[in-house]
Amino acid sequence: MISVLIAEDMHLIRGAMVALLSAEHDIKVVDEVGHGDDVVPSCLVHRPDIALVDIGLPGTDGLSATAELHRRLPSCKAVILTGLATPAALRRALDAGARGFVVKDTPAGQLAECVRRVVAGERVVDPELAVAALNAGQNPLTTRELEVLKAAAEGAPVREIADRLFLSGGTVRNYLSRILVKVGARTRVEAVTIAREAGWLWPDGVREIGLIRYRDGGPALRSSERS
Repeated sequence: MISVLIAEDMHLIRGAMVALLSAEHDIKVVDEVGHGDDVVPSCLVHRPDIALVDIGLPGTDGLSATAELHRRLPSCKAVILTGLATPAALRRALDAGARGFVVKDTPAGQLAECVRRVVAGERVVDPELAVAALNAGQNPLTTRELEVLKAAAEGAPVREIADRLFLSGGTVRNYLSRILVKVGARTRVEAVTIAREAGWLWPDGVREIGLIRYRDGGPALRSSERS
């Protein structure tokens, strides 16, 4: 029997996952948590074979929880759950030690099969996403340009960016102009989106990236009849 822990803060999704996986003859859900701080302590108590971890948990985010779990309980294999897969999120999940990367609208049968394959020692990632991650371009931005872009992403005007980074307003404008050219964007907003999706501009908290956490207001697991 494969033992599974589910870490997901959205009650409906977590409940659906528990019900769907519990219906499998060879899978048992041993615990469910809704906060990132509870992932590792619960795993240390229940010692599941698999931990299904939402990327955007409150408290300790899913990637940080996965990295800590990999360090403290390597026998438990983590599978990252996300609302929308991107090469940037995949790269960070693999760096954290995740053995699988699953989009939340994956059919129930495929999710169960992912659990079985990871337990068997496989790394389970969508092939197209894996290729996209491998082919993702190198970051063309300098450290200073990333600092300017991150401040712009937080909504700071030029004057505030200049004060924060001890630059002149003209220098900040020059940086922003170069950033747009380098990433092929027309506006600051577009530049931020491109940089985040490429993984060049990663926020302090995973929850800040809406496109990684939710699609169209919130993902939902498909019911078993759609699988």
